[in-house]
Amino acid sequence: QVAAASGHTVVLVDQSDEILKKSTKGIEESLKRVTKKKFADKPEAGAEFIEKTLKNITTSTDAVAVVHSTDLVIEAIVENQEIKNELFKRLDKFAPEHTIFASNTSSLQITQLANSTTRQDRFGGLHFFNPVPMMKLVEVIKTPMTSQKTFESLVDFSKAVGKSPVSCKDTPGFIVNRLLVPYMMEAVRLFERGDASKEDIDVAMKLGAGYPMGPFELLDYVGLDTSKYIIDGWHSLEPNNPLFAPSPLLNKLVEEKKLGKKTGEGFYKYK
Repeated sequence: QVAAASGHTVVLVDQSDEILKKSTKGIEESLKRVTKKKFADKPEAGAEFIEKTLKNITTSTDAVAVVHSTDLVIEAIVENQEIKNELFKRLDKFAPEHTIFASNTSSLQITQLANSTTRQDRFGGLHFFNPVPMMKLVEVIKTPMTSQKTFESLVDFSKAVGKSPVSCKDTPGFIVNRLLVPYMMEAVRLFERGDASKEDIDVAMKLGAGYPMGPFELLDYVGLDTSKYIIDGWHSLEPNNPLFAPSPLLNKLVEEKKLGKKTGEGFYKYK
């Protein structure tokens, strides 16, 4: 959506036409919300903006078939190393030599993804934040193999879609999650020890630190399975780092399929 709205030609690829129809509808709804604010006094200009943006988007279920005419591939599939590697390996064979590959991963190593291709110098991380149309930040990740030209292209692209890029080396969690995930885990440990209730911890961080959500609300919003997946991955990389220690309570909730907002219950219950 943000790429198309800033004049880029986009091909959105997913597994089925059904998912793509839903995605296109979601983009259209999102654009309507954006135009309500952006073109409050000019509904005609708003309608024109939506039409122009949607014209920039085509869809496909075959990544290999469309990659030959692409300058930049941004992967945002399931957070699984093998599945991502498989996709990049396949696309690497068919993409033009100049094409840059980027991953939107929040927790996996960009270097390991780049190693599944023959274009390690044209590979970097572009980590957008949810919801992407609203959030200004993009973390641009440079591996030891990423060329300066590739890095600059990724920074320029981030600016061209109206975002504020920050740069980070290929370290677990980059900047935001590297600070945020251990903070959320520390909140769980505080609660596990019985030092404070989860409600009071959430209120304290909202009113005392100015956070829009408390750590338990945020964990439920992100998904407890996602949070566990990230911390487990980092723990296997650095088993002696106390910040990456697993949490028995988080593991128990995930085992009970209480994954947060999406399942109706996590640390809190949702109707």
